[in-house]
Amino acid sequence: MKHVHFIGIGGTGLSAIARFLLENGYQVSGSDRILSPLALELINAGIQVFEGHHAQNIVGSDLVIRSSAVPDDNPEVIAARAASIPVLKRSEFLGQLLEDKTGIAIAGTHGKTTTTAMAAWVFTALGQEPSYIIGGVSKNLKNNAHAGKGKIFVIEADEYDYMFLGLRPSVIILTSVEHDHPDCFPTLEDYNQAFKEFIGRLQKNGILMVCWDDPGAYGMIGAAPADCKIYSYGLSPEADFRAHNLRLNPSGGFSFIISSRQTKEALAVVDLQVPGEHNVRNALGVFTAAHLLGFSADKTALALNQFLGTGRRFDIQGEACGVAVIDDYAHHPTEIAATLEAARNRFPGRRIWAVWQPHTYTRTRTLMAEYLTAFLSADCVLITEIYAAREKQNAFSSKVIVDRITHPAAAYVPTLESAVAYLLENLKSGDVMLVLSAGDADQISAAVLAGLREKEAANG
Repeated sequence: MKHVHFIGIGGTGLSAIARFLLENGYQVSGSDRILSPLALELINAGIQVFEGHHAQNIVGSDLVIRSSAVPDDNPEVIAARAASIPVLKRSEFLGQLLEDKTGIAIAGTHGKTTTTAMAAWVFTALGQEPSYIIGGVSKNLKNNAHAGKGKIFVIEADEYDYMFLGLRPSVIILTSVEHDHPDCFPTLEDYNQAFKEFIGRLQKNGILMVCWDDPGAYGMIGAAPADCKIYSYGLSPEADFRAHNLRLNPSGGFSFIISSRQTKEALAVVDLQVPGEHNVRNALGVFTAAHLLGFSADKTALALNQFLGTGRRFDIQGEACGVAVIDDYAHHPTEIAATLEAARNRFPGRRIWAVWQPHTYTRTRTLMAEYLTAFLSADCVLITEIYAAREKQNAFSSKVIVDRITHPAAAYVPTLESAVAYLLENLKSGDVMLVLSAGDADQISAAVLAGLREKEAANG
């Protein structure tokens, strides 16, 4: 197999695999409806990317890999099957990449991308030359995938469309388990069962690490194979590896001590640059993995101290007219609440704006009650219309949430353009604006920042 073609190559998942295969010597091509920034980066790396889906795009391919969002009636899927070219989803392909590797899979409802990026950076800093596939661009590593020469392979294990069931990792870091993707998992039971099956796919004598502080993750221990070693991490004194003595540091993150419950000794002190208590847990999971695999605690802590974050995860775009503009991928109620709390810690005393673009109709409708209370840490809330993503447009509107939410300063702005206009009219010096979106609302932060800079320039 020499030529692999990706349908939907501009997404975070497939773009990472495409880059990995390119570095491994494959001929790679792909297509997407529009050329996203990730697609443009692949073009710059030497990959042929077609704009639009057309049958002729797959000519010469030995294998076609498609995004979960690509339907069976896609012209490239039809053409590939007519030409007897295998067509796989990424879940059917990823498993073979981990063969003969120490696969470290990061799974969970929240924190997967940041924890995967942390792990990829830490093992790189430890000199292990790991391979990695991340669901976002690492600020330290400047990419979302790499084919390393070492034995370790760090991979983000996405539950959507059961992708992670194609993996057989040696190590699993399980950050959290809370119902999500109701279009794929209609009930919490369906969602939990998928995670149980994934944990059951651990390699012989594998390692399962679960976050003690998350009831859903800790509740998965019973699904571990009998020969599996199980460890917990968290802020609780009951966890096997614990972060404690948290205090805010000058970088806006938390400094803390990591201790072992078994030996009662302090293993390391960490000074994170990335904000939020949730990132303490993410860092602790990565530290635990490195420690269990025999790496230096001090060197692991130093690498965590150097971690700069991931694109669209509390991603500070800039500041103009005294307003800080931040992009974040948060789209689940728990993620939104954690991100806003992190903003409160990072910018004490400043007015916090939450600009939220709901992601998919099924998620917004299913988690409605949780969304109503997710914005308590924000001073002002703007809610745009729902981003349909893979779903068909329908009559359900996010205005329902604005009508029901008890927040005293929540407003409905249906379009991205109306959100930009509203913000440029109402933002004041000292404000912090967070755009919370897994869709295309990062356009808001770019437009608002540009508008603020124009005002700043005009005012001298």
